[in-house]
Amino acid sequence: MLSAARRLLPHVSRVVQHSSVRQEHSLKEVVSAFRSVCGEDGVSTGESVRQQHGKDESVHRCRPPDVVVFPRCVEEVSALAKICNRHNLPIIPFGTGTGLEGGVGALKGGVCFSLRKMDKVLDVHQEDFDVTVEPGVTRKALNSYLRDTGLWFPVDPGADASLCGMAATSASGTNAVHYGTMRENVLNLEVVLADGTIVHTAGKGRRPRKSVAGYNLTNLFVGSEGTLGIITKATLRLYGIPEAVVSAVCSFPSVQAAVDSTVHILQAGVPIARIEFLDDVMIDACNKFSSLSYPVMPTLFLEFHGTENSLNEQVRTTEEITSANGGADFQWALDEETRARLWKARHDAWYAGLALRPGCKAYATDVCVPLSRLPNIIVETKEDLIQNRLTGPIAGHVGDGNFHCLMVLDPDDSDEVQRVHLFTERLARRALALEGTCTGEHGVGLGKRALLREEMGPGAMGVMQSLKETLDPRNLMNPGKVL
Repeated sequence: MLSAARRLLPHVSRVVQHSSVRQEHSLKEVVSAFRSVCGEDGVSTGESVRQQHGKDESVHRCRPPDVVVFPRCVEEVSALAKICNRHNLPIIPFGTGTGLEGGVGALKGGVCFSLRKMDKVLDVHQEDFDVTVEPGVTRKALNSYLRDTGLWFPVDPGADASLCGMAATSASGTNAVHYGTMRENVLNLEVVLADGTIVHTAGKGRRPRKSVAGYNLTNLFVGSEGTLGIITKATLRLYGIPEAVVSAVCSFPSVQAAVDSTVHILQAGVPIARIEFLDDVMIDACNKFSSLSYPVMPTLFLEFHGTENSLNEQVRTTEEITSANGGADFQWALDEETRARLWKARHDAWYAGLALRPGCKAYATDVCVPLSRLPNIIVETKEDLIQNRLTGPIAGHVGDGNFHCLMVLDPDDSDEVQRVHLFTERLARRALALEGTCTGEHGVGLGKRALLREEMGPGAMGVMQSLKETLDPRNLMNPGKVL
């Protein structure tokens, strides 16, 4: 038997070599086809470019694609998708790489569609409060473009993410309590399916503020994380820039008092634009990182938008509510410079948390529960962190029940890595037990697929799988994510 195996070895070696040669020949053939669509500079197989496009801001390891393409228009995206479909190659859309759940990793190799060259703001309709953008346009770039129109796009996840990428992950952020998430602010999408078909989810060129015509295909693709198609245009709602803006910081004796204030403010009908919670550990980190001097206590960052008269009423009501809940050290930020410094400190919370343990890595958890359950889950989570000797400052968009633990850990400490993994599983299941969700805004990506199944149940998961198989029967669109 051994001698027979030895006689087979040269044959096996030749088969492997021939298979490798065939793969290399096939890759060259595909790359040549890609270059015929988008030119020499529109295709890259360089290692550094592939590495750059194989990882986002998450803790998941880099999974580089085999090829990166840089289309310049929807026709090129369609033509490239048809080549991938013909050769059975996975397709991974890429915006700015700011995701937090490993959504851009090429788990099965394939082709990364980097959409940064499609960066035009196509149509602004000031009188209708909407705009259409290509996928390379970022949130900050759009608001800069709109600067002289009196309009702005308020969905703000913190990072300067691409708007179509934000649609793909249904991003939200600090303004969501007042302006909603991407799901409420997308009117229409142009999408290229796995076979290269171009579809418009609300009809080509349509941009009504509401419609009940047919199935809601737009919201099918919002939050689909690149698993159903490539978003190549998005028509978005715009808002008038508020006449007046005021921000404030208020400290509380307990988490319960801070969250109770949030609930009471919303119940009073105050149209608050932002209401953010930072626990004592996070506010201490922000103080050190951003050179601030807020009391090291559970804290709310608040912002109000409106007219001068309406702000006076909002502020008076909020002060009364927070005082009744033990709020103190109320500090107002009236001028733009002070407000910008306050919100920069909030947006820099990620880096502030990392600075607590230089040389370590960070992972941001993400759960969302009904408002009334928020005090319970935050208190239990803080107890869990202390009991398991973990560094996890908490920040949250408490106006909609969404909060994050910024887990700072040593990736080389296997015991700590395991403790963090078990903690994040407990946190997600704690949220599910409180009638919440395992992800309020970061998405499912790689890490939360099992939790999604627990959350949705077999019936809903079966419907999702059927939709996936109908739109992408060969499982080419971002395979291995979400489902």
